[in-house]
Amino acid sequence: MFTVTKPYPQEFRDDVVRVARNREPDVGLDQIAKDFGIHFTTLYTWMKRAEEADGERPGGAAVASAELREAKKRIRLLEQENEVLRRAAAYLSQANLPEMMYPLVRELAVDGIPVTVTCRVLKIARQPYYRWLAGPVTDADLAAAHRANALFDAHRDDPEFGYRFLADEARDAGHAMSERTAWRLCSDNGWWSAFGKRRGKNGKKPGPPVHEDLCAVSDEKGRIRHEFTADAANELWVGDITEHWTGEGKLYVCALKDVFSNRIVGYSIDSRMKSRIAVTALNNAVARRGDVTGCVVHTDRGSQFRSRKFVHALNRHDMVGSMGRVGAAGDNAAMESFFALLQKNVLDRHPWATRNDLRIAIVTWIERTYHRRRRQAALGRLTPIDYETIMTTPANQAA
Repeated sequence: MFTVTKPYPQEFRDDVVRVARNREPDVGLDQIAKDFGIHFTTLYTWMKRAEEADGERPGGAAVASAELREAKKRIRLLEQENEVLRRAAAYLSQANLPEMMYPLVRELAVDGIPVTVTCRVLKIARQPYYRWLAGPVTDADLAAAHRANALFDAHRDDPEFGYRFLADEARDAGHAMSERTAWRLCSDNGWWSAFGKRRGKNGKKPGPPVHEDLCAVSDEKGRIRHEFTADAANELWVGDITEHWTGEGKLYVCALKDVFSNRIVGYSIDSRMKSRIAVTALNNAVARRGDVTGCVVHTDRGSQFRSRKFVHALNRHDMVGSMGRVGAAGDNAAMESFFALLQKNVLDRHPWATRNDLRIAIVTWIERTYHRRRRQAALGRLTPIDYETIMTTPANQAA
């Protein structure tokens, strides 16, 4: 038995509003609300709040109050100071000389943060900075600082990434460099993968996975196979990540499926495949399913699912992790089957110009077609939503 809790995850709300705003002229809001399983007034409220946030609709009187404006001004100043400290960390790691901070002061000034604020936070004088501005450091020093800053940002977001992945992230951020350069900068600053193995003689095999494989069973001949079955909702979830190219670059989808009904209980879509996409998908699923204590979450050994953030999220929700073998796609076949459908019905239908267009198509297909219209033989020719409704109603009545 499961319950749907409120409020809905913010990413889900944003996706529903995005789909509603991009709907065809002959499609009403009532149809959009039905496709996503929400009430019409709920959708109307979400769209109203989105318009207020975008400045398209005037808000209440409190929004225009002087006290709120002053609070927003203070928050903006604190955000500026926090940005100065965050981006200064990479520069400070290179040297303790004030001159190394001057390029950062100039960058932040271009981004709209006053020189006075930056110099006050970094505790450096303004006059020497202005003298440096007339004759700045060499382009090579500046390029090295930019690269170090990009690597630092990537390492801070995903400490499980090694220098090769950090170099890829820095390249996507506009700071290309060779792997050797990335290794040197990471070595100088100690930015190593949180899962990096100790190097011994001739190397060693990777350590054990973060979780045991709880879905594996062995037959009479000792061969390993996997059973993905559940007698009730929220007993066993499977998860994975897929990617697809658009005209703007890759778009990544992390989804979690309940084996009981084959329903996609949570998903997250992002332009970067970091650990947060897996954590967000899990949090979204928990928010919509309610009590998930003891639920097993089976995934592959991707770095996103092995990250500390994801493991902490599982522990926080009292869930149990499970992982398949290295390089064995069959160990997560229950999720691969869903992604095969997504690939055939959405991703490969035609080239996608923008990430937003593909995101809308993915969300619409999952919520409207897969959940509510596509009947499955394994569910007795029912849809995942209908199957859960029918199978959980007797349990609710018995309780």
